Amino acid sequence: MEFIIKISQFLLSLSLLIVLHELGHFIPAKLFKTKVEKFYLFFDVKFSLFKKKIGDTVYGIGWLPLGGYVKIAGMIDESMDKEQMALPPQPWEFRSKPAWQRLIIMLGGVTVNFILAYVIYVAISFTYGDTDVTTDSMKDGFWIENELLLDVGFKNGDKILAINDEKVDTYYDVKKNLVKGEKYSIVRDNQKKEIVLPKDFLGQLSSAERKNGTFKLRIPFMVGTVPDTSINKSVDIKTGDILLALNGEEIRYFDQVADKLLEYKNQSVTVTFLREDEKIDRTLEVDKNGKFGVGLATHNSRFAELGYFDIIHKDYTFLESFGGGVDKFKEQVSGYFDQLGKIFTPSTGAYKGVGGFKAIFDVFPDQWIWQDFWGLTAFLSIMLAILNLLPIPALDGGHVVFLLFEIISGKKPSEKFLERAQVIGFFILIALVLFANGNDIFKALTN
Repeated sequence: MEFIIKISQFLLSLSLLIVLHELGHFIPAKLFKTKVEKFYLFFDVKFSLFKKKIGDTVYGIGWLPLGGYVKIAGMIDESMDKEQMALPPQPWEFRSKPAWQRLIIMLGGVTVNFILAYVIYVAISFTYGDTDVTTDSMKDGFWIENELLLDVGFKNGDKILAINDEKVDTYYDVKKNLVKGEKYSIVRDNQKKEIVLPKDFLGQLSSAERKNGTFKLRIPFMVGTVPDTSINKSVDIKTGDILLALNGEEIRYFDQVADKLLEYKNQSVTVTFLREDEKIDRTLEVDKNGKFGVGLATHNSRFAELGYFDIIHKDYTFLESFGGGVDKFKEQVSGYFDQLGKIFTPSTGAYKGVGGFKAIFDVFPDQWIWQDFWGLTAFLSIMLAILNLLPIPALDGGHVVFLLFEIISGKKPSEKFLERAQVIGFFILIALVLFANGNDIFKALTN
């Protein structure tokens, strides 16, 4: 069931982004009376799952879910339709249109992607507002079990004061600065310390066998689910029960429970739970892996009520949501450019984290939460727009470069040159796709 939820989100998000991106090319092409021969979701290599011709355009769905395309008559693109290009230009063809019109057509896809992301962020601001956790309220610091973070000097319970000398006030501040974070100012045992990450830390993080997150909120052991396969399925424990003590020893955080249970493998332990406002004692079995066999509740409003941290929430009026959307949009665009900067700097090793379709699939949660779905879709829309603007001839950005050259110089590159550039760009694009998806395969085989 979890796989079905993830794949459904993945395909819905991908389909939405592809259709709207291609619609961004389609609409200005039609406005400028340019013939559009095909409008496809996914690629129709050899055959289509569905197709229907309406007017001059064939609309269809291909079987290969690696993207989509519009085929515009008289345009040198991935179709490499040399027969059509060998004929005299027709007034309804792309190549016959003024350069400024062709530029608008080529920029249409990324423009729609940027607009879509902004609209989604406005809707998220208005519908859900902003929710965050203040770092000052995290009395016992962050939950850190990532082996790489531990190796560079962090310890479970560290409090983070600043990243790159910029004060952090909320949990989101910590998460958003992870990519560019190099120097961390922390407090441990009431003493201030500084931890400087190695230059290739992102590469190490991408290659690590066990990710275990990075900086996580310290939360209590709250029962989420008790599956039928649990070793303790017959014990009276319920969703929402919070573990307070283990064999008489007070326990506050889940990470303390996880460490303690390893000492009691294949044994019985006495556990004190808080249920509603009542304390109850239960005897639970610990399996050979040091587990109770129950699922953990990772999000619950009671965490704040019980003083684990303070949650701050901001609601937006309809008008305010437009400003909130701008802030979210700018942060994500800036953050993605930071990521690209790291990726194209080999010494950081960040290129090892480049992923393909599996990596995108993996970011979707195994529960359908609309706020998360739309947030991820907005980010992927920004990512799609920026990647399409890269100056590679097979991408929109490559076409834009040649069109800008034509507009500035007044000289149109020859069709032969554009054809050769398209071939080179196509091979570059294939190499990037193979590299990204190869990274996915390598990680799956080695981790």
